[in-house]
Amino acid sequence: MSQTPSLPLLLEVEDLASQLPLSNVLIIDQSKLDGYLQHHVPGAVHLDFKRLQLGVKPTPGALPSLQQLSEVFSELGLTPDTHVIAYDDEGGGWAGRLIWALDMIGHRHYSYLNGGIHAWLAAGLTTDSGQQLPTASDYQVTELQTGFSLSKQDILERLGNDDFIVWDARSEQEYTGEKVVSARGGHIPGAVNYEWTRGMDKQRHLRIQNLDEFRQLLSDMGVTADKEIATHCQSHHRSGYTYLVGKILGLNIKAYAGSWAEWGNDPDVPVVEGPSPRG
Repeated sequence: MSQTPSLPLLLEVEDLASQLPLSNVLIIDQSKLDGYLQHHVPGAVHLDFKRLQLGVKPTPGALPSLQQLSEVFSELGLTPDTHVIAYDDEGGGWAGRLIWALDMIGHRHYSYLNGGIHAWLAAGLTTDSGQQLPTASDYQVTELQTGFSLSKQDILERLGNDDFIVWDARSEQEYTGEKVVSARGGHIPGAVNYEWTRGMDKQRHLRIQNLDEFRQLLSDMGVTADKEIATHCQSHHRSGYTYLVGKILGLNIKAYAGSWAEWGNDPDVPVVEGPSPRG
């Protein structure tokens, strides 16, 4: 059996390029299909993000059935020993959500390619074109893991606790209630808002912002390592990015996959309108 390589969670494009081809590695590209077909990291297979979404109200952003998860990861060729490298064309939202899905199915070997295809192309690195067909496996998802997500009820029980905070990754307009996407606008009481794309360095091809500065900024908002952190957006796509950043920074971060699609459409849960309480 090939040995699984030792790769960091946050993987720079030049570091990956210098090591390719790698055995026992599955590179998953979640870019738009036409972009993937035009150019992708050598050996990368394509995954349509919709296949990891339930797509059903009230929680369209939740994971699909265990059977569907098994089918998806078998088609991709995942094995328990495979190291997954995830990337996309938008700075990490879909890739982060994939890493959350891997956590949920109990797969711990993964990396995020910092900046994704934009950083790869900007560095002038070699690409492939066309469709890369994976070698299928028989990967069975038998249960979802605990410790990586929180339900609506979990959050309701934690509201007001000093060791708990909600990181809302939506736009400021959605957070304040100025823009209403669900039945109700606003935010979860006590939640702080840091819109997901602000964490991407547009001068460095959507790589994650300087980690020390990011950690300090979050700390100033109350998002600190001593707290349990729930992150969400509208359907747990944008918060795939904040989940990823939380992991990279070593925070106790968990996804609220129901997100505002669930919370904002429930008339019985508390909602607050207005600006963020911290910065």
